[in-house]
Amino acid sequence: MSLPAMTQEELLLQSLLIPSELRENANAIVRLENTEIEIIAVDKMIYKNKRIVTILNSSADSKHGAYMHYDENTSIKKLEAKIYSQQGKEIKKFRKNDFNDRSAVEGGTLYSDSRVKYLGYTPINYPYTVVFETEVEYRSTAFIPSWQPIEGYHTSSQNVSYNILNASGIDLKIKASNFEDYNIEKHNENHYSAENLKALKYESYSPPFSDFAPLLKASLIQFNMEGVEGRNTNWNDFGKWMNDKLIQGTQELPQHLIDEVKHLTANAQSNLEKAKIVYQYMQNRTRYISVQVGIGGWKPMLASDVNRLGYGDCKGLTNYTKAMLDELGVETYYTVIYGGRDIRNIDDSFSSVQGNHVILCVPDESDYVWLECTSQTVPFAYNANFTDDRDALIITPEGGKIVHTKVYKTEDNLLDTKATINLDNSGNINAEVISKSYGTQYGQHEGKENFSVKDQILAYKEYWNYINGLDVSEMNYLNDKDSIVFTETVKVSAERYAAKAGNRLLLQPNLFNRIDSAPNRYDERTLPFEVDRGFVDTDRYEIKIPNTLQVEALMNPVSIETKFGTYKASISQISEDTLVYEREFIMHKGNYTKEEYDAFRAFWLDVVKYDKSKIVLKPNS
Repeated sequence: MSLPAMTQEELLLQSLLIPSELRENANAIVRLENTEIEIIAVDKMIYKNKRIVTILNSSADSKHGAYMHYDENTSIKKLEAKIYSQQGKEIKKFRKNDFNDRSAVEGGTLYSDSRVKYLGYTPINYPYTVVFETEVEYRSTAFIPSWQPIEGYHTSSQNVSYNILNASGIDLKIKASNFEDYNIEKHNENHYSAENLKALKYESYSPPFSDFAPLLKASLIQFNMEGVEGRNTNWNDFGKWMNDKLIQGTQELPQHLIDEVKHLTANAQSNLEKAKIVYQYMQNRTRYISVQVGIGGWKPMLASDVNRLGYGDCKGLTNYTKAMLDELGVETYYTVIYGGRDIRNIDDSFSSVQGNHVILCVPDESDYVWLECTSQTVPFAYNANFTDDRDALIITPEGGKIVHTKVYKTEDNLLDTKATINLDNSGNINAEVISKSYGTQYGQHEGKENFSVKDQILAYKEYWNYINGLDVSEMNYLNDKDSIVFTETVKVSAERYAAKAGNRLLLQPNLFNRIDSAPNRYDERTLPFEVDRGFVDTDRYEIKIPNTLQVEALMNPVSIETKFGTYKASISQISEDTLVYEREFIMHKGNYTKEEYDAFRAFWLDVVKYDKSKIVLKPNS
């Protein structure tokens, strides 16, 4: 008697049947995902999704994707999940009411009307497979779900599809990026599918995932955002809608506040000086709290409410600062941007709802000054490491415009470290270290002054973790927010820093800015790489040696020049008891091919090697 043939879905439920090439570099495999979006009208959209995903290990538990966001404009019609064992046997079933339900935003948010239902399942064994099905009705069409055939690193896709059925009579824009290098089939303008997409492995210095992985975005040229209709044929249209429908009418301020800011700025000599006074005034009397309500979470709080309550989110605080400057006749632009350490651009070729953050733009002659309104401590006009060097959308009364934020040049991102070091006969050291940081490096150092003393000491011990038994005895800081320079003066000591070798001492002269590891090695690099921010480190240490010791051997001067950067190091004896160590390390910003990675890593390995160079001291005869 023959066994009954298995259905396609039954085959997908068995982890043992996953093709071996889809397991390579994968922690999860999307066995099947069919996404269908039906746009019925400008204010009605149906989203249907069926997803089968196999989780291979604990690092991929979140990859099941069994969750759904909702609010008062979203109605979840269907929500269910089933869990299957490695052999394809059903373990557990979840219906809509079995899903956990909580606010969709993290703690620190004062209030929000966005919630999420999510699968709360703790696996017993791996691998396991989740079948997730959902159907949702949206009364807003501003946020059409995008499609990522490969969802992220270490996730492969066996059979996935995406289809938009547009019955609204409204033109739909589609943009597909990075499809050419992947097995993706286009059935029509709105319907795509893909098979057997291998997992991508994270590699050091990789560009943002969306720069090279396939991505499809969709947007209506006429949309509805929670009852407010807008046009979106281009960024000018979209920005005009934001200005007229979201921002206008939110900037009224009480007269006593207007009088106060006019008094504070009465002697200001320029609009930029007025902006600085108002910015610092805002910082001193407000604090950041996330507020995810209003039209799609996109409409700012009333400026009068921010003034009354003393808090707001990025939208509210930016709008409040703008409202005060408007009263002074200072031109400013509310600006939508992707904020984050990684540099991500608003897509200038595809107008749609984009961005995760709002900042304020102040035109200054032919340039722009950028204000981060959510921080109580950041200096005026400083936006390094979070909103620097990326395309942003400024909102003007005439419409939206894509502009580029400030680029911090390599030579401006300086860490200058000077030290005076005293060495004794036993190899013990005590030193005073003075470091000054500028540009992007300012942002990496200035936060220490807000730490507790205990955490400041821990930060230095971690920073100089190659110095065993480091003792930090004194710390002083000078934060010059006008010049944007952070100065740290630290006194430290360590026993037996210089190693004994018979009656000699082996001393590593680079005490306070040592690179001790290089980027990872790959047998075959698969992705291009980038250095997104250049920097310069300069170091000069005076090392005092006792009169009982003399130099036997110094390191030879080093000078390396590559397309990626340069490195120079030397040590010289300027008197009987004083050595001077000098070092300069420059890393250039740049985008590079995968074939250049080995040379890039070799440069780093040279830096690591020479940073660990030793000199030899011997007793005076």
